[in-house]
Amino acid sequence: MSTKFQTVGSLLRPTDLLNYKREIESRDDITYPFYAALPGYEQCEADATCVVVAKQIKHKLSIITDGEYSKSMWHLDFVWGIGGVERYIAKHGYFFRDKDETQKYETRRDIGLRITGELSGKNHHFISVFKRLKAMAGDRATKLCIPSPSHIFGELSWSDAIGGKNAIYANPHELKTGLTRTYEEFIEEYIEAGGKILQFDDCLWEIFADDNPNSPYTGTNINHTTVRALAAEFIDINNRLIDFGHSLGLTMWTHNCRGNYDSRNMGGGSYIKIANLFLKQLKYDRFFLEWDDERAGSLEALTVFKDKPNTEIVLGLLSSKTNTLDDERRVIRMLDEASKIIPKERLLLSHQCGFASCDGGNKLTEDEQWAKIDQGQKIALQYWGT
Repeated sequence: MSTKFQTVGSLLRPTDLLNYKREIESRDDITYPFYAALPGYEQCEADATCVVVAKQIKHKLSIITDGEYSKSMWHLDFVWGIGGVERYIAKHGYFFRDKDETQKYETRRDIGLRITGELSGKNHHFISVFKRLKAMAGDRATKLCIPSPSHIFGELSWSDAIGGKNAIYANPHELKTGLTRTYEEFIEEYIEAGGKILQFDDCLWEIFADDNPNSPYTGTNINHTTVRALAAEFIDINNRLIDFGHSLGLTMWTHNCRGNYDSRNMGGGSYIKIANLFLKQLKYDRFFLEWDDERAGSLEALTVFKDKPNTEIVLGLLSSKTNTLDDERRVIRMLDEASKIIPKERLLLSHQCGFASCDGGNKLTEDEQWAKIDQGQKIALQYWGT
C-alpha cells in the first residue's frame, strides 16, 4: 500500500445498479433517495457498495470511499437531499465537449433544481450513506465527497431559483446565507456520525481563467470587475465552510475538475491563470488538481503553495478517462518537476478525476480501472518508497 497514491472518489458502477440509475434519470415523479419508488434499489446499492469497499481494501487503497455508488451525478444528489429543494427534468442537460473537441455532447437531463422552501442540511441522506460506509470500512480511514458550497451557490444563482415574486431567496446574498447555514448543519451531523475527512469537489474555478475558451467570462466585452467579484464570493463561501469544518476538527480537502462525463470534458483553462485566486486563497488542507493533459498548463502554478507549508497537493497526472495504462516516464518527469517547486513529501499522486463522476462512468472496463489504480500504487511506491 502507498499512502502517496490517492483516488479522487468515484468508481465504476456494476450493471445491476446502473439499471436503477437509468430509471431515475427519466423520472421526476419520484423523491430522493428514490428507494420507496424503486423496489430492490436500496438493497442493490448496499450490496454493490459492500463489494466495492472490499475491492478497495484488496487493492490496498489507504482512504476508502463508497465509490460514490449512492450518487447519480457527482454533485446533484447532495442538492437533492437538501431540505427545500425539488428536482425536475430540464429541457436539456449540461453540455460537454465531444471527443472531436468541437461538437457539443449533452448529459442526462434530470438536472433541474427548484427552491421550494428554506434550505436545510439537517437529516441529509448522505449521513446514512456515510454511516454505511464507515461500518463496511471498519477501522480504515474514509472520506466523503460532496460538491463545494461555491459550486452549488453558482448553479443556484444562475437558475431561476432566486428573485421573482414568490422566490424563497430574493437575491444572491440571501441565498448565500441560507446555503452557508445548510452546509454548517450538514457538517455538524457528519462529525456526529464519525466523519474525519470532508472533500469539497468543484468544477467552476476555470471559468475565471482568461485562457479558457469555453468560459462565459472570457472574450470581449467582459466586465472583469464583476467577474473578479464573483470569484471573491466563491472563495469567501468556501473559506467560511472550511473554517467551520476546521473549528470542529475536520480535515478539509478539495478536488478541482474541468468536467468528467463519459470520458468527455467541459472546458479548458490553466491553473496559472487562477493560482492567485483559488490555489492561494482557499484554505484547504489538501488540493486534488488535474494535470493529465496540456489544458492545465505549467506546473509553475504550484509556486503559490510555497507559502502554505501545511498544504498538500495531489497531482492528477494519471487519466481516468482512458482505458490504457498511463505513460510512467511522463508521470515521473512531472513529479520531479513539481518537487523542484514544492517539497516532495508534500506531494501525492492520483488520476485527474474519479472513474465515474456520474453514474455511467468513463469509457473503460472495471478490470481496466483497477489496473490503472494498481499502476498508480506502483508508481507511488517507486517514487516515494512509501
